[in-house]
Amino acid sequence: MAVARYIKDEKDQILDVILESGIHVKSSYSPKDLDAMGFSYEKDVADPGEYPYTRGIHALGYRSRAWTTRQYTGFGTPQETNERFKLMISHGQTGLNVAFDLPTQMGYDSDDSMSEGEVGRVGMAVDTLRDFEIAFKDIRLDKIGSGLTINAVASIMLAMYQAVAEKYGYDPKVISATPQNDILKEMVGRGAWIFPVEPAVKLIGDTIEYSMNVLPRTNPVSVCGYHIRESGATPAQEIACAILIANAYIDNVLARGHDVDAFVGRFSFNLNVFGNMWEQVAKFRAARKLWARNLKEKYNVKKPQNLFLRGLFGGGGYGLTKAQPENNIMRGAYYALVAALSGAQTTALCSYDEAYTIPTPHSALLSLRTLQLLMDEMGLRDTVDPLAGSYFIETLTKEMEQKIEEEMDKINKFGGIIEGVAKGYIQRLVARQAFEVEKGLESGELKKVGVNIYKEGESMEVELHEYNWESAEKQIESLHAVKRERSEKDVTRTLKELEAATRDGKNVMPYLVACCKAYASVGEMTGIFREIFGEFNEPSLF
Repeated sequence: MAVARYIKDEKDQILDVILESGIHVKSSYSPKDLDAMGFSYEKDVADPGEYPYTRGIHALGYRSRAWTTRQYTGFGTPQETNERFKLMISHGQTGLNVAFDLPTQMGYDSDDSMSEGEVGRVGMAVDTLRDFEIAFKDIRLDKIGSGLTINAVASIMLAMYQAVAEKYGYDPKVISATPQNDILKEMVGRGAWIFPVEPAVKLIGDTIEYSMNVLPRTNPVSVCGYHIRESGATPAQEIACAILIANAYIDNVLARGHDVDAFVGRFSFNLNVFGNMWEQVAKFRAARKLWARNLKEKYNVKKPQNLFLRGLFGGGGYGLTKAQPENNIMRGAYYALVAALSGAQTTALCSYDEAYTIPTPHSALLSLRTLQLLMDEMGLRDTVDPLAGSYFIETLTKEMEQKIEEEMDKINKFGGIIEGVAKGYIQRLVARQAFEVEKGLESGELKKVGVNIYKEGESMEVELHEYNWESAEKQIESLHAVKRERSEKDVTRTLKELEAATRDGKNVMPYLVACCKAYASVGEMTGIFREIFGEFNEPSLF
């Protein structure tokens, strides 16, 4: 993805710079620019740890605690994934970020005809609790938090995580999980949806409501502007969509009669890092401010800590290239730098070979070392928000704030985020922009090193992750063994209870936990939801 549009004269002098969000960058900035925007330090920035949290949510920033390193990991069988988990933890990784294969994401068991050729291909295959027992064996679930990168069946995976924790002797109140669990962004930017909008959002509300008391350290939803950005959204649109999607989930839980302060503090965000460095830093600073203001003014949130935008800022895969993949090592380092300068609480950095394949152990460790270098060698923990006070950065943050609000207004005028997703308005918007970017790259108007400029030199070969049919067969054999060994009486009973609860509109989480403990399969549980909810009919994008 090109970082900006540059207007030049015949002598290659830059006449204008237009960032992706539509902001024009001047050649220099002064106090006059801030004065023209009505800038106030107290209202617009404030000290670190003080409302509106533009400079960060903690007064001491990384001095009090370094960011969590949470590389995206998982492939093949649960045993292979467990080995990779332990490798990354042994090298200093401080959190897990679990990848699931497509059959699991879509609620199919490994032996389903729909799963053929995809079992374990792009993530870990999960069919029953037995798979979680293997994947999380010897992992200190009271010390290591786990991101569960799954959405349509996130409720099932969260229930399974609780079940495996209890199996290994942990109180649910001490474990920390972060299911991605953002189905609206799936409908916009990724496609791994199953159910229609309303029941899909209801399942998310169930996980939030359930976690309030049973899983208090869990972050039940991770709102993902990340994937909307990957699909073509500008940085301003990424944050606008993320805030409005989060509001939709808040509204669902408020309609159940809960106080907003009882749950919104556990919301988290997954936001993207690629593109123009300055625009990204300004985006994150503006996002913290707008999220805090949104909660305080729209929802009357009272507790200061509940106003925090807590997030994983991750190196965007769309910024990587297949051409000259070693360049992605440098790109990744800059993405990590932006995340650190922006005050990320957690960072997951794409490995240089992810434009091609599942990362090798070598490339995954390079990404982890990149984050550790910034943390322990380069001074990124020295002071909070080191770019604060720059005339340019403060002006750009104000301009990003305005652009984000403009994008939110456009979506609200259309009918709001749920209406916009259900009818395809948001999807059409980002798809059109992605098309325009590709046209710009093909024409050369937008520049990408190694792709349409500086293409000279040899491009290294990347080791591909070969699909392992034997691993898939082992996974299917394991599923069949579980089905032979489990109590069919318990499975039948718990599935019937889940069906009745779903039809009655009850919170399904306790029933899913019971099903998981009985070793009901992901496909069996999802099948009940499919029968009752139906499936989402994707609107036309043209």
